[in-house]
Amino acid sequence: MEMPDDNEEITVLPEIYLLEQILNMIAAGELRVPKFQRPFVWRPEQMLNLFDSIERGYPIGSLLIWQTKQQLASLDEIGGLKIPPHRPGSQVAYILDGHQRLSTLFGGLKRPSDAPRSTEQRDWMWWIYRVLGDGDDRSTRYRHWKYGDRAPHTYLPMGSILRTMDFLAYARELSQARVPGGDITPFIDEAEQVAQRIKQYKMAAVRLVGGSLTHAVEVFSRVNSSGQSMTPDQMVTALTYATTGPDSLADRMEAIQERIAVSGFGEIPSLTIFRAILAISGEEDVQDTRWEALAKRVEGGLLSAVEATDLALEQAVDFLRSHAGVPLARLVPYNLQIMLLAAFFHFCPEPDKRQLVLLRRWFWTTSWSGHFAGANTTQVRQSLQEIKDFAAGNGTLRLGDQHARPFPQRFDLRSARVRAFILWELKEFPHRVNPDGTSLDPKNLLATSHTEAYRHVVNRRGIEGTSSPANRLVMTTPSRISVRQALIDLDPLTEEAVTRTHGISHEALRRLREGDDAGFIEVRLADLAAREREFMAELGVKHADELLGEADIDTE
Repeated sequence: MEMPDDNEEITVLPEIYLLEQILNMIAAGELRVPKFQRPFVWRPEQMLNLFDSIERGYPIGSLLIWQTKQQLASLDEIGGLKIPPHRPGSQVAYILDGHQRLSTLFGGLKRPSDAPRSTEQRDWMWWIYRVLGDGDDRSTRYRHWKYGDRAPHTYLPMGSILRTMDFLAYARELSQARVPGGDITPFIDEAEQVAQRIKQYKMAAVRLVGGSLTHAVEVFSRVNSSGQSMTPDQMVTALTYATTGPDSLADRMEAIQERIAVSGFGEIPSLTIFRAILAISGEEDVQDTRWEALAKRVEGGLLSAVEATDLALEQAVDFLRSHAGVPLARLVPYNLQIMLLAAFFHFCPEPDKRQLVLLRRWFWTTSWSGHFAGANTTQVRQSLQEIKDFAAGNGTLRLGDQHARPFPQRFDLRSARVRAFILWELKEFPHRVNPDGTSLDPKNLLATSHTEAYRHVVNRRGIEGTSSPANRLVMTTPSRISVRQALIDLDPLTEEAVTRTHGISHEALRRLREGDDAGFIEVRLADLAAREREFMAELGVKHADELLGEADIDTE
């Protein structure tokens, strides 16, 4: 096949390949994964589900392959297996979409029989088996064997399917084993059927021939309608890969992400970091743009923008912790707030007291009001310009037309309004006392758990308000003792401390002890809403006319 000319227009060719053909191309070093792709991130259960889908004949999505003479830095290992280097002058193609799927299949089907086996996930995750004789057709029959010894005889190793000698060796071993029912024939037949389905499976692919990397990524951004496989930051990473030195944009963003995470604040999404880089590089449209045009604009100043973003995000996180009272990244109501704060601290690294006070009010107001819910490109551009003007001392943050949404009816951390309530609650009740008198720091518990830290008080069905935040407490109790029972049985010596540090009034506790579960929730809800409104008033934020409102799922 004649090698493509990268100066020509790109050609798009839809094709069908046998799965084994694709894997052989990878094994020969002819189909490679460019280094700008994200690393292998699939969970073990995703790997098993992929094999199950293939056996059932389900489509698993098209591959996107770019055939080119252009040399791209690529991975020398796929699916935990070494692949040969690219031979100069030979035909080569790069996987633009399909890395996770192909790594799973290559690592599972091409794994040699003498590959390491251990209890370490890096080893066992690639040993995938099909359980023979399992009559349950409703769930996946694929398993991992997480132990260092050999798997049971009825576990067909996927690594044997494409190698005839290995498959025959497994069949001989199986024929000598004891199996349920005593008759080995159905197990051998089933193994052969599975092997044939895997071998005969065909994959759809779109092969791009010629053109430049810019062309290839542009095609990808159009054919990938789901928008899930390659994010905007990965697209720009690809387009600027050759000019950012040994570390790609993704590498540098990951380093920022890790530094923030190990500080105890947790992980900020890579897309948020990417948008902060765009804002600091001078880009006005950080929400939605043509990525190939963007790459050309920011390419020259990319490295300095990344370094500046690292410093600005450090200040933004410090502000969130020390001024806004946000202990963890996943409690920030809107990721756009992080991006805008980073932009502010880049353009104003030494704000005065007035700016910090107004910035704190801005954070709480936009969190309560849902200002960034479903924010469009125009709104984000205007907000970025406003924060830059404020940083330069040429304007203020206009908050007068915003008012808080009602107290949320439902506890759901995907709601910015619920996150705002939790942040207020952590500020209002920073230290809790358990029923046994021991102290509890809710921030520490939240750092190692998620919604399960907030336990239900009332669990009975049919009780009004059971989904309310007022029916949730951060509290530890002895095994098999519910929060409700622990509150009812409170010792008089600890009762005052427990109720005060959890925002439970005497009236609410009385209702609970009398069996009025709905009354407990109703009274505590009114108490919490009133106290939250007092804090709103301190910040000059107008509360909603209604007491209760829907907890919209509006976070990214």
